[in-house]
Amino acid sequence: MSFHSLIHNKSSFNPIVIVTTLIFVVLLLIGTLAFPAGMQNTLNFLKEGIFQHFSWFYILTFSIFLFFLIFLAISNLGSIKLGTDEEEPEFSFMSWLSMLFAAGMGVGLMFFGVAEPLSHYADPISNGQAESAMLHTFFHWGIHAWAIYGVIALALAYFGFRYKLPLALRSCFYPILKDKINGRLGDAIEVMALIATLFGIITTLGFGAVQLGSGLQQIGWVSENSFSMQVIIIITVMTLAVASAVSGVGKGVKILSESNLILAALLMLFVLFTGPTLHLLGAFSNNLGNYLSNLVELSFKTYVYETNNTAWFNGWTVLYWAWWCSWAPFVGLFIARISRGRTIREFIFGVLVIPSLYCVLWFTIFGNSAIWLDTNVANGALAGLTSSPEKLLFAFLDYLPLPTLSSIVALIVISLFFITSADSGIYVLNSIASRDKSMASPKWQAIMWGILMSAIAIALLNSGGMSVLQTMTLITALPFAFLMILMAFSLWKALEADQKYFNAVVTPTSSYWTGERWKERLQTMLNQSQKSDIHSFMKYTALPAMRELSMEMNKGYGLTVQVNTEALNDEEPSIELVIEKSTMRNFVYGIKSVRYDIAEQLVQESNLPHIRNNITYAPVTYFSDGRTGYDVQYMSREELIADILKNYERYLSLMEDVGQEIMSHEQTELAE
Repeated sequence: MSFHSLIHNKSSFNPIVIVTTLIFVVLLLIGTLAFPAGMQNTLNFLKEGIFQHFSWFYILTFSIFLFFLIFLAISNLGSIKLGTDEEEPEFSFMSWLSMLFAAGMGVGLMFFGVAEPLSHYADPISNGQAESAMLHTFFHWGIHAWAIYGVIALALAYFGFRYKLPLALRSCFYPILKDKINGRLGDAIEVMALIATLFGIITTLGFGAVQLGSGLQQIGWVSENSFSMQVIIIITVMTLAVASAVSGVGKGVKILSESNLILAALLMLFVLFTGPTLHLLGAFSNNLGNYLSNLVELSFKTYVYETNNTAWFNGWTVLYWAWWCSWAPFVGLFIARISRGRTIREFIFGVLVIPSLYCVLWFTIFGNSAIWLDTNVANGALAGLTSSPEKLLFAFLDYLPLPTLSSIVALIVISLFFITSADSGIYVLNSIASRDKSMASPKWQAIMWGILMSAIAIALLNSGGMSVLQTMTLITALPFAFLMILMAFSLWKALEADQKYFNAVVTPTSSYWTGERWKERLQTMLNQSQKSDIHSFMKYTALPAMRELSMEMNKGYGLTVQVNTEALNDEEPSIELVIEKSTMRNFVYGIKSVRYDIAEQLVQESNLPHIRNNITYAPVTYFSDGRTGYDVQYMSREELIADILKNYERYLSLMEDVGQEIMSHEQTELAE
């Protein structure tokens, strides 16, 4: 049995995707373990190269994604559903918002809730101003982060539920690649997504391990937050996560996750009411207004004119944008799964606004409290710990009542976020690497991912600590960011096609149809019209119809009616009936030959034998008021007369209302 057959028979993996990913990871581990100094130098070189050449790219890309989503929400495309037009949402609105709220929390909020605002406050970027420190924190955790999640979640949900494609990243490129998504190009997409997601999750787990070790040291349970302690924490937590993943006790994990959210909310309320409560309530309103008023400027700011702040910009903003890119498949898949039946407008509002507001609230309570305590109570002691951010949360809790109890609660919250993130990460990695997204993954695959994530996290932490983990995230996220630009373009193409398809109405010609001439109509439908067919229609159907009607209007009603045939024999023939008016725009009912290109795949389709040419023609109406015309090739002479009269009746009725002002105004301009 070949290696390819072994993977196919014993796992749910796509052999190309998993083998390519494992080769990359194994080479990285060998290089890190065998040549730690050389590997770190290489990573630093790549990091500096990205900072120098692609910082602008990250900033511009994230801002484009944000405004892309806002445009979709306010445009007509926002009414498209993530599913069939009749489909109702799977979850109630409040339940859905609650799950989005849950997605906005994690190890990152616990780690950076105190550390980031204090770090910015102590940095020259904020000039010692709390308002500026909070503004930069909100920028990193607010609407831009959720825009990157929103783009990938929207694409996954749209193609999964509207196009009925597998809920997979390769499906998001169907409008560009068509059936090639099932080949090597689709495999390459999922390899990039798998690698980026793997290192995004590992970075988060690294933060959790370092902070858990610091918490255990702070409450006196361990003497030192050493590398060995962090290794024990990683192995312990990953063992619990793998046990959860292979046991299938999904309901138990769900209960743990919900309980953890309650604990996190209680911890936030504890800080609010035991800290400077009135200051925090006022700060929340001020912070929100300051964030919204500076949002556009920060969205495009690259500090090209402030070179003294370039290092800060690269070390914070650019790294964050890379981190969010690497987490996008992970969070995006979760959001997509719970959003079936929502409209695009409702989806974008929920994904962008609700989690962003919660992040502003979280950082206001923890960050403003920390800055206030550092200024008024701690005399700068907290700001002095910004070089060891993993210690800051627990040092901060020491300045509030019941520090031991609150620290234990914080440890529980971090641990549960750590476990559930790893558990969910295993599920997402299995899903991306799977050849069939509906297949159940064997239990040994969860064990493999657990070992792999633990080994990479431990090796990179040993090589250079958290900075190496962040550098790997920065490097692996870059190609995925380029991929997401193509994804957004693909989504745009699909939405445009969607609107044209579902907004298309039955041709007006069919409103006259009866069953009397159905064979003749069928023959016309199943023959590609060419130039000669259009000329025959105009000469033997349209021209007699227009002449008969014009004679009746001229002789019977005294109207001035002309039939213009000057262009009947042109390369692109046309014919029109004109009813002249003295003070209004003339009524014009014209028919012209319009050329249409036929897709090559339709010409090659064996089940459509009547489509033999890449070009077809149709007689299409046009009017003096610029309305969009329609195909009239199926109409008989009598039906064409009826259609002209229907449009003339519309013209007369509008003259009595809005049309009189518009038409007469134009006629006056023409006369002048």
